[in-house]
Amino acid sequence: MPKSATAAEKDAVKRKAIASTDRSAVAAGHVLTAEEAGKLHPLPRSFYDRDPRKVSRDLLGKLLVRRDGKTVRAARIVEVEAYLGRNDPAAHSFAGRTARNAVLWGPPGMSYVYFIYGNHYCFNVSCLPDGKAGGVLFRALEPLVGIAEMARARRIQGSELADLRQLTSGPGRLAEAFEITRPRDNGKDLTSVDSDLWIANDGWARPRVAITARIGITKAAEKPLRFIVSGNRFVSGRRMQGKSS
Repeated sequence: MPKSATAAEKDAVKRKAIASTDRSAVAAGHVLTAEEAGKLHPLPRSFYDRDPRKVSRDLLGKLLVRRDGKTVRAARIVEVEAYLGRNDPAAHSFAGRTARNAVLWGPPGMSYVYFIYGNHYCFNVSCLPDGKAGGVLFRALEPLVGIAEMARARRIQGSELADLRQLTSGPGRLAEAFEITRPRDNGKDLTSVDSDLWIANDGWARPRVAITARIGITKAAEKPLRFIVSGNRFVSGRRMQGKSS
């Protein structure tokens, strides 16, 4: 590739390389551009005003988009987990409303970000009607646009960048790649056209979904509330496929 190649051209080459080994990659067809991603509209609040399990399933295949000045980053959502509020011992809202978890109590479609293990952030979205707690945790994305910016944010370069899973496979990685932090993004309205962080539908075909138990938790760990795009190589953690639907 010539040194003068643009960032978009470099992203496209990387995406095509993935397509040769990953049947799920959208690069096998149309390659999304930064301009196209930046023009996509946020999902409406009504999308999130539902049971987190339904929202989780429908989030798979959608795009997470971040605009930072003239720069756009976009990645396809391939793994999420549902948390059911007061009925879920693993949920942050299980013990009731606090200053820390207030965003989870609504309105729906708000960004909930928390710091964990003293070293990374986790990104969630609130669900259910205002006043009722529920949410979805984002666990993995398939990077599409702004790969150079994601790599910079993750401090990845050289041979490490050959494996794009290093960018957005795992909740901490994806948050860092999109520069999502609690001070910057907690309480942000993901349904607002004025937001610099949102989720959009680019018309991608509905994926085949697999459902497994959630991972990385000890309470209610057996509940089948982890939703993944079946066969997608960017899925994090254990690669078990679970029950497909």
